Amino acid sequence: MEKGRALSLKPSTTNHPLEFRNTTERGLNLDTVHERILHFMRLDPVATYKFIIGTDCQVHPGHTKFITGVVIQRLGKGAWACYRQVIVPRALYSIKEKLSMETSLSEEIAMYFDENKRLDMENIVLPHLYQGATFDMFIHIDAGDDENRNRTAKFVQEMVRRVESVGMVPVIKPDCYVASAYANRYSKKPYRPPYEDHEVMDGSV
Repeated sequence: MEKGRALSLKPSTTNHPLEFRNTTERGLNLDTVHERILHFMRLDPVATYKFIIGTDCQVHPGHTKFITGVVIQRLGKGAWACYRQVIVPRALYSIKEKLSMETSLSEEIAMYFDENKRLDMENIVLPHLYQGATFDMFIHIDAGDDENRNRTAKFVQEMVRRVESVGMVPVIKPDCYVASAYANRYSKKPYRPPYEDHEVMDGSV
């Protein structure tokens, strides 16, 4: 987008639609995302799984782009992933405001994965626990608690408590790779309505 050019957003974008995409599919809703996760886990139920949600944002001229990654990682054996895009039609410069919205967007997805949906995932590995199968759920927060290195440090504990309140394990820098690396990869590109360029995210981490 040219600097200073007005950003024209469709109403559906500012309403933050719950749509996800990856290299093979677009327009995925959360029910379909859940189905894809279950399918991926059933392919190898005797494995160590991490279900991870993480959000990153980048400020661009006239807008701020948020990307929320949803990843089911089979440790040592690949992953399935997708992302959601949210565009705020103004540049956000407050560190707390950006971090708070990142956390809110991750929490929104986590709340969809209620007790029943979490049990769907846990029950796949449950019969194989004695063979080493595990399943854990995390939210990656793009913030660190080192005050000398991270401007986000004074807000970290607030975000950690919020993540814990939705029943997820918080992970901060330097280990929050779904937010700081995966989602970050797609938040860097400015939004160009009505569609982004045809490049879409990888289906793996």
